[in-house]
Amino acid sequence: MELDVIIEDPRWDALNLTNIAQAAANTVLTYLDLPEFTACVMGCDDARIAVLNADFRGKPQPTNVLSWPSEERGAHVAGTVPDAPDPTDPELGDIAIAYDTCAAEAATAGITMADHTTHLIVHGLLHLLGYDHERDADATLMEGLETQMLGKMGLSDPYRR
Repeated sequence: MELDVIIEDPRWDALNLTNIAQAAANTVLTYLDLPEFTACVMGCDDARIAVLNADFRGKPQPTNVLSWPSEERGAHVAGTVPDAPDPTDPELGDIAIAYDTCAAEAATAGITMADHTTHLIVHGLLHLLGYDHERDADATLMEGLETQMLGKMGLSDPYRR
């Protein structure tokens, strides 16, 4: 997957967000047997993501990760796989990830920042591909995929902590 990684907060450079995001993206595409696509990942801080969260979701507080799919791809029937993206339109969308919230969540969970960031990038990419967790059956499907993909990367199940 071709990723455009934008670093707004230099703390992401020390973590090497570009390599983490690329590894996560490659795992997602390989696991789902998808062709090459493009996406943008922005590493920012809590202040920036709070503005984005307010602007796009009406929630003026920080969050760990946000995603903006280039088009609606969600499944119509709960718990089913969304339609695959059109390979003739390679742009999947954009992801923003907040350093402060990610670091706090990683510390609380007792895991490394790199492992938590990997999980959140996989999570965001699945959102770009139409997966969601609003309905219980969709959450079960999405969380199962995340767990399996992270397992392929040697990471533990993020939902069993």
